[in-house]
Amino acid sequence: MLVVDASIAVELSLDRMGSRPLREHELVAPALLWSEVPCALSQLAYRRDIGRDLVERAFSRFVDGKIAIAERRPDRHARNAWRVAHDFGWAKTYDAEYVALAETLDCRLVTLDTRLRRGTHRLGYVITPQEL
Repeated sequence: MLVVDASIAVELSLDRMGSRPLREHELVAPALLWSEVPCALSQLAYRRDIGRDLVERAFSRFVDGKIAIAERRPDRHARNAWRVAHDFGWAKTYDAEYVALAETLDCRLVTLDTRLRRGTHRLGYVITPQEL
């Protein structure tokens, strides 16, 4: 099992990284992912970084994809994310939600976000797809 963040989900939705490194794993994410990915895709289309047809296909790939919501206790998850954000000195809890979920599930978090990867390096379980 792997926790994936929005950076991975967007790339999978756009089919820009292929799913080979992730194919053999169960992919999970906090519910936040279902707000972040459509927002990111919409921004890409708004800025005209990608065309309307591609963004529609990407959105469909995302909502029909195999990433599962892994929160069973949203209250507990929110508390864990709050703690993680505080521990790292982060003003926002978005990234902390992914880190907290990986911690709770005792699995790795896969990201393309270099800032998140660098900032959590000491944990040992936040990795890039190349590190799988």
